Amino acid sequence: MMTRAWLILADILVMLLLGGSLILLYLFPVQKNTPSEPSSLPSSIEQKIWFLPPATFTAILTLEDIIRMGQEMQTQEWGIKNIFLTRTLEEGLELHTLQVGDPVLLRIFKQEAILEVWMRSDEAYKHVKDYAICAYSGGLGPKLAEGDGQSPEGFYAIRKKQLNPNSKFHLAFNLGYPNKYDRAHERTGSSLMVHGNCISIGCYAMTDEKIEEIYDLVESALHQGQKKVWVHIFPFRMTESNMAQYADNEWYDFWENLKEGYDYFEAEALPPDIKVKNKRYIIGESKEMF
Repeated sequence: MMTRAWLILADILVMLLLGGSLILLYLFPVQKNTPSEPSSLPSSIEQKIWFLPPATFTAILTLEDIIRMGQEMQTQEWGIKNIFLTRTLEEGLELHTLQVGDPVLLRIFKQEAILEVWMRSDEAYKHVKDYAICAYSGGLGPKLAEGDGQSPEGFYAIRKKQLNPNSKFHLAFNLGYPNKYDRAHERTGSSLMVHGNCISIGCYAMTDEKIEEIYDLVESALHQGQKKVWVHIFPFRMTESNMAQYADNEWYDFWENLKEGYDYFEAEALPPDIKVKNKRYIIGESKEMF
């Protein structure tokens, strides 16, 4: 009789757990997000919640506990990832005791659609601010020909003559494509720029508000004596793991060459001396003077 009683009790507990799980699923159904109804949780956290055994909810944590913990983790993670996007330009300048007119270097990452602003403080460049790129055209890989709709990759330099304060795209500066490397590979194209108006056919387009800040930094640096503002354009963050993912890509050798310049700047926080020889970028020690 005692054994039978325990079996009945066990059955009741199982039914209660299953019933509780069904109630939770009914109250908090799992469904795909739509643009009009964004989820308050990232999909990874939703999956972790719903694939936990029912007993986990009742014996260890409530659903509210899991949601709260997930939101806290999400906030901390995105706070780290997006600090350069969320801070204002003024905050970035103040943090590093910089001012408009100090030397500038820009880096663009296609895959993330991010434009980074670096500025020189003392004997190195500091990461000041990131801007989300509003639009660029084409995919990963360099621009090859006029009209291919592809945005360029490589190392480009902005000089005063490339500034266009009267652009029909609000404000613009010409990247100088094709550069010496592009010409060595017989690549064609013209008027490849960073500009406003959020429209791109081969350019990197920003919102008007963002291009105003970026343009002012570049123009002011050039007028204060910087001879050229480097713009390093990469397909993605050129880490070993990212490179491994593209080992079979047709542009892998080209990207390995770009990675040499990426690695130098990552290590030294100074723009390398960049030349072109035998159809390759030659990365040398920085010639920045202090």
